[in-house]
Amino acid sequence: MNLNQPVTYIKGVSVARAELLYTELGIKTCRDLLHLFPFRYIDKTQFYTINQLQQNSAEVQIVGKITGVKTVKQKRGSRLVAVFSDNTGSMELVWFKGVKWIKDSLKIDTPYVIYGKLNWYNGTPNMPHPEMETVKEYKSKLQMAMQPVYPSTEKLSTKGISNKVIRGMIQNLFQQAYGSIEETFPQYFIEEQQVLGKKESLLNIHFPKNQELLAKAQYRLKFEELFFIQLQLLQKKLIRKSKLKGFVFEHVGEEFTNFYNNYLPFDLTNAQKRVLKEIRKDVGSGAHMNRLLQGDVGSGKTIVALLTMLLAIDNGHQATIMAPTEILAIQHYNGIVDLLKSTDIQVELLTGSTKTKKRREIHESLEDGSLHILIGTHAILEDKVQFNNLGIAIIDEQHRFGVAQRRKLWQKSSSDGRAIPPHILVMTATPIPRTLAMSVYGDLDISVIDELPPGRKKIKTVHRYDSNRLAVFKFLKDEIAKGRQAYVVYPLIQESEAMDYKDLMDGYESISREFPSPKYQISIVHGQMKPADKDYEMDRFAKGDTQIMVATTVIEVGVNVPNASVMVIESAERFGLSQLHQLRGRVGRGAEQSYCILLSSYKLSSDGKTRLQTMVETTDGFKIAEVDLKLRGPGNIMGTQQSGVLNLKIADVVKDSSILHKARQIAINLLQEDPNLSKPENASLLNVYEKLRKTSGIWSNIS
Repeated sequence: MNLNQPVTYIKGVSVARAELLYTELGIKTCRDLLHLFPFRYIDKTQFYTINQLQQNSAEVQIVGKITGVKTVKQKRGSRLVAVFSDNTGSMELVWFKGVKWIKDSLKIDTPYVIYGKLNWYNGTPNMPHPEMETVKEYKSKLQMAMQPVYPSTEKLSTKGISNKVIRGMIQNLFQQAYGSIEETFPQYFIEEQQVLGKKESLLNIHFPKNQELLAKAQYRLKFEELFFIQLQLLQKKLIRKSKLKGFVFEHVGEEFTNFYNNYLPFDLTNAQKRVLKEIRKDVGSGAHMNRLLQGDVGSGKTIVALLTMLLAIDNGHQATIMAPTEILAIQHYNGIVDLLKSTDIQVELLTGSTKTKKRREIHESLEDGSLHILIGTHAILEDKVQFNNLGIAIIDEQHRFGVAQRRKLWQKSSSDGRAIPPHILVMTATPIPRTLAMSVYGDLDISVIDELPPGRKKIKTVHRYDSNRLAVFKFLKDEIAKGRQAYVVYPLIQESEAMDYKDLMDGYESISREFPSPKYQISIVHGQMKPADKDYEMDRFAKGDTQIMVATTVIEVGVNVPNASVMVIESAERFGLSQLHQLRGRVGRGAEQSYCILLSSYKLSSDGKTRLQTMVETTDGFKIAEVDLKLRGPGNIMGTQQSGVLNLKIADVVKDSSILHKARQIAINLLQEDPNLSKPENASLLNVYEKLRKTSGIWSNIS
């Protein structure tokens, strides 16, 4: 039997059932059904006698006989009651639905195995709607010990596709197609890694004989899933390094040296120096660089990016920085223009708001090579924007850009269409936990700036309840009296802009009452404002004309005001961890001690408590990201573009991180010995790898 055939080839799967399986669970082929893995198991090794039953609502399994049946009239319809007995006593079985059909099917004085939840009434047990089969049927079945429980939906249950029915379908599938399941690992590999074979693993994940075999089956299938993802990512990296040519920035020239020696505003930290060395090694090697640069807010990624661009300019190339929002692009532009003001390097800004006349000038100077650095938003990706010789593209906050957008940047390296793409440096202030970086960005080289510039004091973070609001306001007044500024941020929940706007306005009014003008000046920024008004308000705050900025999360990325030393986050329990961490990073940019105050109501979920507690305990972005990953899972952290990579059926990058590390190491060793998987003994691995390259769904091909 071919596993790629539709599920209707399985005994007991009608066209109607197949349609339901597809719409509800995405199951189309026999292979898909084989990879519908149970999410828990019911241990049916334990049998109870009736006199052993305890007064709880546990699920139990009993062997006995039906000794009598009666129908009892109720207000509506009737219920069926059967007396079920073993050698130690008797109890009642009760049915409220399908009474006639069940009554006809029950066999008196025949040994049955029953299973279900107990109800207790006046100290005696009964079991409503038990699962039942005769002892004879029970003994003939595949599953003897642990029963699988499969993912399901309400619609499947109401249409009669119960867990028992799905189990039956999978059992029939095994009986029809067990011989068609191919091994994906070579024999030597199975022996080296000491894993179960493929057939045995699939059989024991669905119908485990015991706990030990179940654990071995789970390990094998998780290992396989993670191993093939790593193999793909590492192979991609290998191809890029060996086959993809990159521009060679061989000499450190005048622009770099001049800036480094004369205009660098502060000494680089050791982490910045290390990252710069890694980048220089990449761009000097002749291979194409594709590097992810992670560093917390304020760790000095921009300086590293600028020095990398100067390296490109010294070698006759242009450079570009692409940011996800206009505010961030303007901030990069202002910062870089300021740093380069004493040099002859030409820098321009291109965003959606750039006027047509200015655009024309930018296009011309880009094409004739007189413009060295272009900073902008998605506007850089437009076809009209052509570089003379783009050597490096820097992408800020990469998770906001899709793969197609990054590909467009590749095609902008030169006007004469030569095939060498620009080097790519991707920057993010969202710390990505190591396990996730390995599985999603495993084809990128990763650099981390893990220390803050000297003179930066750690931000003090506290959690206060709403009832402490007056004390918080008093603290704000004391800080403003010292000449500092403060942010007050309100949550933004997309579904209800009107409600958010009301929350923000209520907050603004209560702060205006507490901080009256003319003594205090307040800025307000939210998503419904025109860009020009937003910029005007932010500018007033940045200049110090206003002491308090009341805002929604619009300010999460962007604003850099060294004098702002207090961040108050209202309804902090409504924010995600990484958002709280990003917001906190808006303060602490100057030399003064900064504070982050998390205000919440007393009603906190356990996740909410964990988030706020984590924020108070640490400012380490990587620790925070690890907790966030445990709370939210990988899909939510990566955003939709990247989470597709991790369409995992059985492995979990958080819980199975040790298997992931092992799988990656084994994949590295394998590719070192056989980079193209061309050795005869690796034929089965190459076969799976080739199929995988054509599709991105891992499991649909690994069987």
